[in-house]
Amino acid sequence: MDGAAHNGDRPRAEPVKVSAEYEGMPGDIARGRELARGFLARVRAAQGPPVSDRAVELVQLVVSELLTNACKYAPGPSLVDLELAEDRVEVTVWDSEPVLPVAATADPGRIGRHGLEIVMAVCQSFEVHREPVGKRMRAAVGLADDLNGTAALGRPA
Repeated sequence: MDGAAHNGDRPRAEPVKVSAEYEGMPGDIARGRELARGFLARVRAAQGPPVSDRAVELVQLVVSELLTNACKYAPGPSLVDLELAEDRVEVTVWDSEPVLPVAATADPGRIGRHGLEIVMAVCQSFEVHREPVGKRMRAAVGLADDLNGTAALGRPA
């Protein structure tokens, strides 16, 4: 055999993924948002799953909030991975701080510290895992809008 697909076999698609490392420097959050915009533009150009404008905004928001927390609370570098997974983007941020984040009780009078609440509100899922060094936070953002024009959050309308 010459390695070509035969009998209706389809070659396996490679995962669509991008990664970047950040050092906690001024401009890292903006660079993280740009990474997300560029990644989703490539997904659109490759005619992958439909990517709504709202989903582009939400992925940028999630990257921004998680990377802000990493820059603010963790010493050292952080890593951002964006991966296409069927009809969603999985945003993963690793940082060196082993303390797991906890969303504060809702308080509209509180100024700041709403990032985790925001991430949990706009994502299909959110999880945090302690690593041998630091922690890894993963959030899934739906790519398509539902029939009401809002990004699919994985929750009933």
